[in-house]
Amino acid sequence: MQRHDVVVVGAGLAGQRAALAALQAGRDVAIVSKLHPLRSHSGAAQGGINAAVGKEDSVETHIYDTVKGSDYLGDQDAIEFFCKEAGPTVVEMEHFGTIFSRADDGSLARRPFGGAGFPRTIYAADRTGLALLQALWEHLGQENLTLYEEWDLTRIVVDEGRAQGIVAFDRRRGDLAQIAAKAVVIATGPAGRIYGRTTNAHSCTGDGVAAAYRAGAFLKDMEFVQFHPTALLESSILITEGARGEGGILKNAKGERFMSRYAPHVLDLASRDVVSRAIFTEVREGRGFPGDYVHLELMHLGRERIESRLQEICDFSRNFAGIDPVTEPIPVMPAQHYMMGGISTNARGETNIPGLFAAGEAACVSIHGANRLGGNSLLETLVFGKQAGIAAAAYAEGAPTPVLRADDLDRETTAVRAMGDRTEGEEPQHLRIEMQRTMDTLVGIYRNAAELKQALAQIVALKVRYEKVRVVDRAKTYNINLTDALETGHMLALAEVIVAGAIARTESRGAHARTDFPKRDDANWMKHTLAAYSPQGPRLSYGPVAYTRWEPKERVY
Repeated sequence: MQRHDVVVVGAGLAGQRAALAALQAGRDVAIVSKLHPLRSHSGAAQGGINAAVGKEDSVETHIYDTVKGSDYLGDQDAIEFFCKEAGPTVVEMEHFGTIFSRADDGSLARRPFGGAGFPRTIYAADRTGLALLQALWEHLGQENLTLYEEWDLTRIVVDEGRAQGIVAFDRRRGDLAQIAAKAVVIATGPAGRIYGRTTNAHSCTGDGVAAAYRAGAFLKDMEFVQFHPTALLESSILITEGARGEGGILKNAKGERFMSRYAPHVLDLASRDVVSRAIFTEVREGRGFPGDYVHLELMHLGRERIESRLQEICDFSRNFAGIDPVTEPIPVMPAQHYMMGGISTNARGETNIPGLFAAGEAACVSIHGANRLGGNSLLETLVFGKQAGIAAAAYAEGAPTPVLRADDLDRETTAVRAMGDRTEGEEPQHLRIEMQRTMDTLVGIYRNAAELKQALAQIVALKVRYEKVRVVDRAKTYNINLTDALETGHMLALAEVIVAGAIARTESRGAHARTDFPKRDDANWMKHTLAAYSPQGPRLSYGPVAYTRWEPKERVY
């Protein structure tokens, strides 16, 4: 059994930043990751990172835009802290070696993003996440860090009322193992693969969120699922909001710039929930192209601008769709992109379980509320990853020696072996495909009670069938069939929470759009959803939204 002061699960930007902060505080730190750190999903973030550094911009405006973008469900004290940390965070990452794009005068280049009052999205062409990830990993390489690579989290051990460590599956050895820790930080990122049409990588299966949920941590606001307006039609590869920030425009099959109907003041740069619903509506009402999509046009921007500022978009369009965006429109349609909900934390990353912390997309502080603004997610990973690392290190300094018992490991080993010992039962991919189909068709951009209840029944039935899931691959090492089974279990647990929260919230707010309750209901629903695990399904309760200065009002763009 290995022991560390702080174990960080997840090696993306949030996990790396948490690890760095804990290391700088003098703790013994390990990162546990299912991927090599530079393959983390943070590297897929394209458009940029928000910070109010322009002369005409202000931190106050950034705060207000984020509060408004959240449809007033974001906690305003956390948002204020978050936006005030933006400038110093970007400067720090530049000092770590991030190569940001520059304006003609040598200052940091900025582009407009949806829902923002000023151009404040700092970028590195359209590979911003990768640029940040590479710089942070190189900086972290100077520290004395232990890395457990290609390990899958299966359980967070909580005993005597506090986190004691984790159980994880080592793919290389083909065995489960315990890692004791005084503090555990969950930074495992998103769970977008619950949906079939998603911009998320295949590794984004919500492992840490599900493990925290089963361990007793509250999940917050899981019903709020963001759909990105522009994903490449067939592959669902992300086409960055930066494409519209550079001047790209959306058109329907009639050649209309249709966003004038939905956001007459800002057009294509409305918030993501507004643009996604607009595209879906255009297609549903018969104004989409055959095959159900709309066009994103960049041609008018000129070759030099497109190929210098949107390099990755050019590559994706040419390689995966046979489209040259310099001369042809890009076929796009919304796809699941981001989870506003996650493990409930405060701004220090603390959960309701002592010794357990969370940061990044796996966590819900909440700064995004019902809808996230583009450019705020990369900032979130760094700001709150750092805070979680600081808090975990401080907790570990005074925490007692963690105790992991043999039966913690035995219980997990028995469950995993049972999957491989079965001669009958379904393979995990069959359950996963059915789950994704259910979420795509019944828990999408628009929702209603009948479809949500149907979805819940289907997910519960899949959970029952999962109890007899079968792993047919007998390989001991790098058994991807087993990995699929573990991940499918995580996703089914989270899918149930999403649907249960969506059924209960009888209003439309941000990314949660109910056709049977089309209005926002501040009198009854200005509150956070909290989900606690039980064997019978999630137990829902509610918590207050923190206000400082901005009272809710109608959100228009």
